Amino acid sequence: MASLQDQLLKAGLVDNKQAKKISKEKRKQNKVAKKSGEAQVDEAKQAAEAARAAKIARDRELNAQREAAAQQKAIAAQIKQMIQHNKQPKGANGRDDVAYHFTFEKKVKKIYVSTAVQEHLTGGRLLIVGEGEEFELVPRVIADKIAERNPAMVVQPPQQSTPQDEDDPYAGYEIPDDLMW
Repeated sequence: MASLQDQLLKAGLVDNKQAKKISKEKRKQNKVAKKSGEAQVDEAKQAAEAARAAKIARDRELNAQREAAAQQKAIAAQIKQMIQHNKQPKGANGRDDVAYHFTFEKKVKKIYVSTAVQEHLTGGRLLIVGEGEEFELVPRVIADKIAERNPAMVVQPPQQSTPQDEDDPYAGYEIPDDLMW
């Protein structure tokens, strides 16, 4: 295979005089580099190495993003499966339904449940989980597992114990759990 210099000469891009001048300069540079003990720096190799390192870093970052997205998708699938396998009936049959109000994403929502289910909700044995406008009832154990994965999906039950202020004029009036508002 012919050298680059020979190829350029055949193509007519350079003449013999220019080719000899370039090869002479290159030999001079090699000679100076050997005498001074410095390794000759090849800019093309350095640029290729830098580009390869940048590509490796970018690939690692993209892989980390893909893994995070896959992990989020897997968690969402786990939550959906837990809800589907453990959802409890609301017991609402139309006649004896009770509207149960709760706060979800800073908005007051309501679902219709039977009185027995309402007692379980106020007692904390059942909790409401939801995403968007769909709400399901699940046992507390399952709701705790869902809250570990995504706490925003679980509707927290109202706090039963509130500290009483000694000067509170309404201290003698307790609010019932089944208050309809």
